[in-house]
Amino acid sequence: MEEPSAGTGTGRPGTAADAEAVIETRGLTKQYRGTLAVDGLDLTVPRGSVFGFLGPNGSGKTTTIRMLMGLIEPTAGTAAVLGRPMPRAGRTVLPKVGALIEGPALYGFLSGRDNLVRYDSADPTADPRTRTARVGDALDRVGLAAAAGKKARAYSLGMKQRLGLASALLQPRELLVLDEPTNGLDPQGMREIRSLIRELAADGTTVFLSSHLLDEIEQVCSHVAVMARGRLITQGTVAELAAGTRGRLAVTTPDPADAVRILKEHGVTDLIVLDDKVTGELPPDPPDAPDPSDPSDPSAPSEAAAPAGPLDLADLNAALVAAGVRVRGFGVERASLEDAFVALTGEGFDVAG
Repeated sequence: MEEPSAGTGTGRPGTAADAEAVIETRGLTKQYRGTLAVDGLDLTVPRGSVFGFLGPNGSGKTTTIRMLMGLIEPTAGTAAVLGRPMPRAGRTVLPKVGALIEGPALYGFLSGRDNLVRYDSADPTADPRTRTARVGDALDRVGLAAAAGKKARAYSLGMKQRLGLASALLQPRELLVLDEPTNGLDPQGMREIRSLIRELAADGTTVFLSSHLLDEIEQVCSHVAVMARGRLITQGTVAELAAGTRGRLAVTTPDPADAVRILKEHGVTDLIVLDDKVTGELPPDPPDAPDPSDPSDPSAPSEAAAPAGPLDLADLNAALVAAGVRVRGFGVERASLEDAFVALTGEGFDVAG
């Protein structure tokens, strides 16, 4: 397997981000008995980013991570981690990578602290002289210091997830790969792990975060890639993805039924009513019309036949008021990752998990 060259990232050939890629795949493919789990993946993860790997359960995220970590061989294509080909350079690369994949493997009869000691003892690069301090620091960072002496079999799912994350933090890492790191955590625990991820990124660690939770990616990540049915749909910064998607019209009114009727008449679609709030998709803007004053353009319409312009929000608001709808709030909400995903795939997404 040859080491992939930089500068061939999907949609961004030859950029500085490609040259500084911590993870780079080209045509990465995995097939299981006729099932294509990952199909020709071209992925570029910039150094220093918090990179969200987003997709529904079964979209190929975990299979991709397992190939990146050298746990399974790809059927085709190449993968490079920290500039080295995987799985061939695993012995060099993996000591610089912390990973939590498909939940931690724990010894139930050992305490949380002793599990970490066992993990650290198995690492040939770990200094035994600093082991006790590093284990204590890792437990503290994930909020398990008070439960460190408790047997792992008595841990809840969220506590086991925290302990697995602690094992990935025993030593400084250039790259942290986390597969559904907040699985099983309560809302407070999810906030704490997100805060920890931000701290790690601020310290210079690149974080590759796989999740099926849109709000998780949106809150913590700088970059994102969207997977569906084994294929990469898009990748870029979170801001770019949301900016390329039209926001939804939102109207707050005590007269939602009348508001829906008027909005429908003006071409607003996908109307959703939630209590006193009505949201909907604005009609697309028409393509740029030819200049009617340009005699050289044979397609230029006459003034009387000039096409209608895009829907004017002020006129739409006025139409609601004229129809007796009491408008208490009116505007276009910023597009979210959920909006971007639906626009890209034409299907919904498990936002809450």
